[in-house]
Amino acid sequence: MGLETLVIFFQILRIAVPYTLTSVGATFSERGGVVNLALEGMMLVGAFGAAWGQYSTGSAFLGVLLACFCGLVVALLFAFVTVTLKADQIVAGIAINILVMGSTRFGLSLLFGSSMNSSRIAGVDVAFPFMDPLFIVSVVSVFAGQWILFKTPFGLRLRASGESAETADSAGVNVDRMRYAGVVVSGVLSAMAGAFLVFQQHTFTDNMSAGRGYMALAAMIIGKWTPLGAALASLMFAVTESMEIWLQSGWIPSQVVQSLPYVITLVVLAGFVGKANAPRDAGKPFEKHRQ
Repeated sequence: MGLETLVIFFQILRIAVPYTLTSVGATFSERGGVVNLALEGMMLVGAFGAAWGQYSTGSAFLGVLLACFCGLVVALLFAFVTVTLKADQIVAGIAINILVMGSTRFGLSLLFGSSMNSSRIAGVDVAFPFMDPLFIVSVVSVFAGQWILFKTPFGLRLRASGESAETADSAGVNVDRMRYAGVVVSGVLSAMAGAFLVFQQHTFTDNMSAGRGYMALAAMIIGKWTPLGAALASLMFAVTESMEIWLQSGWIPSQVVQSLPYVITLVVLAGFVGKANAPRDAGKPFEKHRQ
């Protein structure tokens, strides 16, 4: 009984890692005033970059570096479209996700000769989650993110850009630069989440992010736009996903079990959204008034 409990505990920790990394990144983006629906695409391109990086070099570290680079490129593209060109952030995020899905599918065909999955990679095999470098990064990102957002001048400027962009601008804050920074942080952390996924599964499969980016966005909202709260909500999602895995062998119909994480998400959101206050200028383009 004790061993089975330990196995479930480790499973929950592993499942929580991609949600945690992505939701902490989402917190930085939205605190700066950018609603980032492109998290799904950033996670997916990170997974593809990690798979190709490790496959071609044999190094997991270089795979993570390539994942971060791919996430950075997509984040900069999203920031350019939303912050510089002032495009609608929701529409732009969905467009980025569709673009990445098509691009990774094309990349699979071009580099691996398959439109469904990559060749097998070594991934990162460790006995306990605590030994996985990306697990450690996820834990550090929570506490470092909490400290950066609420205890540093950078965090103050970023939050000011999301709460009242005009006031921040009048105080000398470069709002566009801060919003770029928030999106870039979300892109890199989401890409690491994708790398963790592909290392766990030892292969990249088409659309393997499977909605985790959207779930991470929900975790951020439930966590009231704080890294610590987002991490706790990510753990909750990990528990429900773990329940789905363990209940599949039971008497409950598989369709009901598979829908469980999403049902719980909707129920929790219904109870928390009304009590949580989003950054006031999140989703609003900032137009600098020239005198």
